[in-house]
Amino acid sequence: MSVYYSGFSASVESFVNSRKISGAWNETVFGMNIRLFDRYCAEHYPGEALRQEMVDIWCARRKTENVNSCYTRTLVIRLFIGYLRKCGQTDVLAPPALKQNKERRIPHAFSHEELERFFRECDRIIPCRGRLSHASELRKITCPVFFRLLYSSGIRTTEARFLTRSGVDFAQGVLDIQKSKGYDQHYVALHPSMTELLERYDRAADRLSPGRTYFFESPGGHPYSRTWVSYNFSLLWEKANGKKGGTVAYDLRHNYATANINGWKDDVFEFNDRLHYLARSMGHRCMESTLYYYSVVPGLAGIIQEKTEENFNSIVPEVAYEEE
Repeated sequence: MSVYYSGFSASVESFVNSRKISGAWNETVFGMNIRLFDRYCAEHYPGEALRQEMVDIWCARRKTENVNSCYTRTLVIRLFIGYLRKCGQTDVLAPPALKQNKERRIPHAFSHEELERFFRECDRIIPCRGRLSHASELRKITCPVFFRLLYSSGIRTTEARFLTRSGVDFAQGVLDIQKSKGYDQHYVALHPSMTELLERYDRAADRLSPGRTYFFESPGGHPYSRTWVSYNFSLLWEKANGKKGGTVAYDLRHNYATANINGWKDDVFEFNDRLHYLARSMGHRCMESTLYYYSVVPGLAGIIQEKTEENFNSIVPEVAYEEE
């Protein structure tokens, strides 16, 4: 039975299915907002085909919204219209996206002691008994491995959440990342110790949840949500280290980049070669994306310049300023 009621409900279903098939669907954000739009149109324009008026009114920024909230609410509508126009099914124009207010966030600079306390706390999880015992047992074995994978590989939290069981090659120690930012597939080589840990986890998780599709799979058979990652990281981090500047799980990715770069001092490879490999491993299309870490990690550029002066200057050349 369809969950859409507007005069163009069949088109909505076709759009949603196409996004799901391509792995480009976020049920939490897209699903809710496309249903709200569909119901609005069904109530105010019963049985009518999609019209510009519907879109313009729905996508207008509301008094209770900031720019970012409006952008998130209307993104799926713009994608829907783009899909219809590509298929030649409408002449309706998508409203221009409001420019988001993006504040540059400084990632947390982990100390060795903080990380040690955090992972020790992960290993101390005690499962509860009763109705939630299955989910609790999964959480006990998942958190230590999930967050160690982020720490040791630098993959995005989304990539870890949507990692499939078939995407882990234990023989070669390689991850096949298919669900990524922009849905770009890439491969990540693992440290042997991490490969061994993933193998042990896979056997333990298979006993609790046989026939998993996702490597880290929730009791309901789905990938864990962003909320699950955020909640568990924050809970364990605060138990281990207290509240320190809003540290988040994604900071482990920043740590991976900086730790690698800082460890290149005695490597025989050239700096830019190393940077190229690091960019590919982290799923960046170009090295410029990896160089972003220079600007968000305090003092990192100075450290890199000190360790790799000649090659650093070939990538970030000195600028000659005009004298006044």
